[in-house]
This record gives sequence, structure tokens and C-alpha cells, in this order.
Amino acid sequence: MTTYRNALPQLGEELFLSDGGLETTLIFHDGIDLPHFASFVLMRDHDGIDRLQNYYCSYLDIASKSGAGFILESPTWRANADWGELLGYDAAALADVNRESIELLERLRDSYRDDVGSIVISGNIGPRGDGYVADCAMNAAEAADYHAAQIGTFADTNADMVCAITLTYVEEAIGIVNAAAAHNMPVAIGFTTETDGRLPSGQALQDAIEEVDAATNEAAAYFMVNCAHTEHFDAALRTGERWTTRVKGIRANASRMSHAELDNAEELDDGDPGEFGRLYRRLRERLPQLSVFGGCCGTDHRHIDEVCTALCPVSM
Repeated sequence: MTTYRNALPQLGEELFLSDGGLETTLIFHDGIDLPHFASFVLMRDHDGIDRLQNYYCSYLDIASKSGAGFILESPTWRANADWGELLGYDAAALADVNRESIELLERLRDSYRDDVGSIVISGNIGPRGDGYVADCAMNAAEAADYHAAQIGTFADTNADMVCAITLTYVEEAIGIVNAAAAHNMPVAIGFTTETDGRLPSGQALQDAIEEVDAATNEAAAYFMVNCAHTEHFDAALRTGERWTTRVKGIRANASRMSHAELDNAEELDDGDPGEFGRLYRRLRERLPQLSVFGGCCGTDHRHIDEVCTALCPVSM
């Protein structure tokens, strides 16, 4: 059914790129109104689908010159029940948009099959709550039940994996890992951190990852850090302890602002793309197990191009 579901290639030594900040690119660069920060609404019509396709192609073109693999993340970060209800989507409509998003990525993979090495299709999952605040607190069982519908939809497509990003507390992560395991789907867990390197819940990144692994018998394929500047979590990854080897991916923000500052910002802080690439190179020099590199808020194709230059010798 799928190419990589039973053997994710990013778990090996191959370098993988991914995209940048989808929502901030669409809002600030393309001038598109995204209600509730939901990019999946663009799947409603041909114009929106074309915009998404052009967005992904800009990154796949970068990967094609680099020799790196690429992870295609679906535009479904908000496509769960609570956010769907706010946007007028019932359960059936959400299942349709999650399924159709994977089909879009399949068409892109087919188009770039001869130009980019390994292309992994990932069903993207977001938190039930805000993404910056540890709200909508659920226990692990409640979280598994809540996210099971979206994960189950992805399991019935040609998605290779699911990836939950911008998670703010550990119980939701445990629930997602358990729901993914129940559907035989590989899952990556992406925690976000505040400027002190801790989750918005206040828990240390190390403690969060170790707690998820202990509760799930290390069922997650790997962990990521996203939606924070590298300087916010760099010190947390310096311990050299075993838990850091479980972190395989980084999707950092371009800005050094805190989540609260970003939430109130009226203009996009896109940082320095060149510095962004150099900071990623320093991270990988210290943490060679890192294999997945993308961006989050404020980043776009320029930042990933600089990451490509910094990490992919072939691109030079």
C-alpha cells in the first residue's frame, strides 16, 4: 500500500528536508486569510489547491538540487474535531479533507519521483488546543480517543506516517502515540518549547520525551522540536544523554520572539535565512543523529534553501 510505512528512511543516515512555515507564508507573503490559522481550508477549491501545490513545489525544487530526501507534510495541522467545528466541518468533511490532502501529496511525489530521492508522505496532526498554550488538557486515554479519527483516516490512505507537531504537554503526546500504534502508523512527536527550553506546560524537554517513551514502550518513531528558535532549546539538547538520540528532527522558528510575542505581532519576523542555515549546521555537528530539517513560523523557501546550502554539499 505504501512505500515506507514499515521502514521510514529518515531513521537511517539519509538527510531529509521539509517545508517551512506554511501558515505564516500563506498569510504574510501571499496575503491569504486563514481562519483560525487553518491551511486545510484551501483544499475547498481548485485555486486553493493550486496555491498549496505551488508552495510544496518551491521546496521540492530545493530538494531536487541537494541530493536530500524530502518529507511532505499535509496541510492538516488544524483538521481535527474542535477546530473543524469552528470552521464548519463535520466528521465526514474532516475525513474527506484529510484524505484529499494526502492524495495531493501523492500527486506531488509522483511528479518529483525522478528528481528527489526518498519522498515520505506524512499526515500532519496538530494539538487539540492552541499550540502555544497548554490548554484543553486531556489525559492520555482522552487524547488517544480524540485524535483517533484523524489518525485512522490517514491510516486508510497512502500516508507513510503521521507527525504531531506543536504539542504543549505530555499526556496529549502519549495519547497520539497510542492511537497511532493502534492503527499501525509510524508517528513522530514534535514538542514546542518556550524561550527557556521547557514545554508550555512547564515540563523539561528531557522529562517529556522520557515520559512519553516510558508510557508507550518507545513506540514513537522519533521526536522533533518545532515552533521555537534554536537558541530557545539548544541548551536543553546539550546534555549528551541517551534521550537526545531520540530527537531526529528540527522545525525551528525564524524569530527569537516568545510565543506570546509572536501571537501579538502584526508583522512577520522572518529573521536571517543565512543565520538560520548556519544554526542548523551547528546543531547537526553536535547532534549527528538529526536527519529531518524544516522550518516553522516565519520561515519560507529562503530559509530551507540556506539549510540546504549548509547541510547538503551536493547543493553547492
